[in-house]
Amino acid sequence: MPITFRTIQARDNEQLAKIIRTSLEEFKVPKIGTAHSDPTTDDLFKLFQTAGSSYFVVEENGQLLGGSGIYPTEGLPEGCAELVKLYLSENARGKGIGKQLLEKCFESARQLGYNQLYLETLPQLAQAVGMYEKAGFKALDTALGNSGHFACNIWMLKTLD
Repeated sequence: MPITFRTIQARDNEQLAKIIRTSLEEFKVPKIGTAHSDPTTDDLFKLFQTAGSSYFVVEENGQLLGGSGIYPTEGLPEGCAELVKLYLSENARGKGIGKQLLEKCFESARQLGYNQLYLETLPQLAQAVGMYEKAGFKALDTALGNSGHFACNIWMLKTLD
């Protein structure tokens, strides 16, 4: 069965939270000030019912592999949303799935009227940082918006075509 992409459903919450936290632990990322301790991580379905947001999950043979979304984070400039919670299970990495998720998010952001996407990440997630750079994200000197993820110290911005 091929890899499929779809919008998040309530039944995805528990498995997505597990993928996110397991990934962060695997890369020895701080638990406080990241998605690990973010209370919304346990109910992403509810979070992504917010107007101006979207979240996609990826499955293979009915098994959830991860997901990514866009969110209108408070304090971002007009026309800018945040690329959030792009996480894949270990066995799904390095196969181009992250890039496909990015493309889904870019398309959705354009449809929702955004012209820029912002993200926050950490140096421990170097493979993801490289993917973001290849996708056209540029490094910023400081954080934008009020994500609450104060442990993140890499900030990037992409202008959508």
